[in-house]
Amino acid sequence: MPPKRSGFTRLYFATIYSCRGIKAAFSSEAAVRQEIVAMALLVPIVFILDVINSERVLLLFSLFIVLITELLNTAVEKLSDHVSTDMHELIGKAKDIGSAAVFISLILALVTWGIILL
Repeated sequence: MPPKRSGFTRLYFATIYSCRGIKAAFSSEAAVRQEIVAMALLVPIVFILDVINSERVLLLFSLFIVLITELLNTAVEKLSDHVSTDMHELIGKAKDIGSAAVFISLILALVTWGIILL
């Protein structure tokens, strides 16, 4: 096992690993690509809208929560597929629960945008 890093070295390598993770998710998951494209379109709109700063933050948070949830769901799916490619009840439940988390985050984003913009 490599020695524990600290300070800026740890931050540097953590950033590299995080970028690798985003790249891996982007290249392997259509849902991640779709959500990043949606964010690329919606984030600039957040700054164009005539809303107060607290509403702007809520709009941004709702978008980022969807992406964060999708990344965590992707991690669960990749790990589950590594453990076993066989159909297993518990792996199926884990994947379904991850999918449900993404679904709930999407509902949260839609409700947040709907309340603020309507």
